[in-house]
Amino acid sequence: MKAIRNFKGFIKEGVVKKQSRDKSRADFLLKESENSYNSLLGMLVKVKLDDSNANLFVKMCYDIIMEVLRAKMLLEGYNASGQGAHEAEVSYMRVLEFDEKDVQFADQLRYFRNGMLYYGTILDKVYAEKVVKFLKRMYPKMKSLARLETK
Repeated sequence: MKAIRNFKGFIKEGVVKKQSRDKSRADFLLKESENSYNSLLGMLVKVKLDDSNANLFVKMCYDIIMEVLRAKMLLEGYNASGQGAHEAEVSYMRVLEFDEKDVQFADQLRYFRNGMLYYGTILDKVYAEKVVKFLKRMYPKMKSLARLETK
């Protein structure tokens, strides 16, 4: 896995385009992320995370993180699409001044999630637990950054 590139490079390549702010779509994504996050927390109480459902929990965590990042980008007038869009969205975490280790973990998560969808990668309980812990730590901060703009 190669190091994640700089966000400005994605703009230069045309993967990220500047556009008008899209507050309604951002609000929708934030509400979706909140519903998904609360559902995930509820599932963790009722369903034991194990090797057989690790991929499911990792996908859910990834989707929640990406919804919040996309919402923040839309509020700032950015939209990523096409090949490299997910990498660009993760790279945006640097613009938001997240710690580099968190950006790298999110990029690893992106890489593994891609592997699940396209190459049949099977993740285990130990990794899924790390991802859930990461989400629980990151989600409140990410959400608050996006909420600042929606008010």
